[in-house]
Amino acid sequence: MPQSSRKEPAPFHIVFALFPGVTHLDFTGPHQILCRLPGAQVVVASEAGGEIEADGLVFARLARLADIDHCDLLCVPGGFGTTQAMADQAFLDQIRRLAAGARYVTSVCTGSLLLGAAGLLKGRRAACHWAWRDQLVLFGATPDPARVVRDGDVITGGGVTAGVDFALTVAAEVAGEETAQAIQLAVEYAPAPPFHAGRPETAPPAVLERVQAIYGRGMDERWAAARAAAEVLRVEA
Repeated sequence: MPQSSRKEPAPFHIVFALFPGVTHLDFTGPHQILCRLPGAQVVVASEAGGEIEADGLVFARLARLADIDHCDLLCVPGGFGTTQAMADQAFLDQIRRLAAGARYVTSVCTGSLLLGAAGLLKGRRAACHWAWRDQLVLFGATPDPARVVRDGDVITGGGVTAGVDFALTVAAEVAGEETAQAIQLAVEYAPAPPFHAGRPETAPPAVLERVQAIYGRGMDERWAAARAAAEVLRVEA
């Protein structure tokens, strides 16, 4: 019987870099999409490895970032733990190291603040969760309200659920639009939300005020952390 001439796709190494207090949908949404790319080899890792708690869920058997030689795509999600992660120089050092050899440097939600704190967004346009987007300017980035933003090899997604749109955009870039659409169909991604409250521009004023009050409790601390991280970059420059 003649052997098939069809070649296996080349491995495409993807690393999700997690930290304590990450928002799990920031990375599980993109993970669900990107793990279906032809040749995808996906590793979920953290600075210490082991276990990470994310909104009450525990993710175990994480790799250590230091043990990963390289990746084709680095993705940094966000979450309330972003405030502490911006001060974790060991974590940021690993982000810088892996980003240096990656074809694509990416983030979801406030993960872009961590890319910024690692010095990777200077002069770049970037997306972020709407509540924290303005903090990108501290790192020399230009905040962009789009759901997915590409600036060269840097691709960033907006808040939480934007991670799915982000991942499909990446899938089209890496494997072509038809493959991305096939993945979209396979996971039946056809959003039809029951409310038009997903953006501050469309949410009812009372709802927006309520959510802003929740985020406002940690806003001063997050701004202080971002300013401190930006100062570290300035001193190191």
